[in-house]
Amino acid sequence: MFETRPLNGAFGVEITGGLDVLTPLTPAQIAEIDRLMDENALVLIRNQPMDVDQQLTWTRQFGPLDQGFKKVIAKGSTPQKYDEVGDISNLSKDGQVAARTDKRILNNIANQLWHSDSSFQKPAAKYSMLHSVRNPSWGGETEYTDLRAAYDALPDRMKDFLDGKIAEHFALHSRFLLGDDSYSTEQIAAIPPAHWPVVRENPATGRKHLFIGVHARSIEGMTVPEGRMILMDLLEHATQPQFIYRHEWEVGDTLIWDNRQTLHRGRHYDLDEPRELRRTTTLDDRAPELEMAS
Repeated sequence: MFETRPLNGAFGVEITGGLDVLTPLTPAQIAEIDRLMDENALVLIRNQPMDVDQQLTWTRQFGPLDQGFKKVIAKGSTPQKYDEVGDISNLSKDGQVAARTDKRILNNIANQLWHSDSSFQKPAAKYSMLHSVRNPSWGGETEYTDLRAAYDALPDRMKDFLDGKIAEHFALHSRFLLGDDSYSTEQIAAIPPAHWPVVRENPATGRKHLFIGVHARSIEGMTVPEGRMILMDLLEHATQPQFIYRHEWEVGDTLIWDNRQTLHRGRHYDLDEPRELRRTTTLDDRAPELEMAS
């Protein structure tokens, strides 16, 4: 239905023809993109600019929207007028480059840690869609790692060890790691920790994958030091070069990724140069783990 080609990296696919993001998708087209996501975990669409309302309309075709970390930060603290839009920029509300001491700059620096969007909640995120509006002259790429291939490459003994293990994911764990503990009791309580299997399975394909990242801070039934070391070792394993796709942004790019099967991180750039990307995210409200817990 769509023309595609592999991305120049470890995994992922680019849709090169047959898709207009401003035209409503048919059920068959949505099913085709879901299939591409299940098989490839990354789908790139180039040179199709969208404004914020068009991006929200596009994203809603794939499920209910997630607010993620907006539940912790103050509403109206970013230039975006919708809580369902993640502002991945260094711009203040007046459109100028924000000061390095701005709370939002620290939040975006935290995005440079390997993570899965909203793994700290139930339901967690399914698809994230990051759209490029303006890019700095250097840096600011986004890297993705394939948690399916990382699981496949584990020794059998480690696979057996991880079977049935449950990790606790906490929204502010990454912020605390960066030295930012300036959160109120109400903010800390806004998103209680979520618990997820360390190894999950894609219900559409049956393929197993790791589910880890910087939000994971402990493993049930293990001491904090031992569990945290296991999580750190798994993260180091999963982010080896052979598992990674690195995206260099062009204006009008939209990159869709499956948060269940991948981790991602932003890369460093000159914070004195403007950078503007918008992220919209759908909820994985039909995850098998939610049905088992109900």
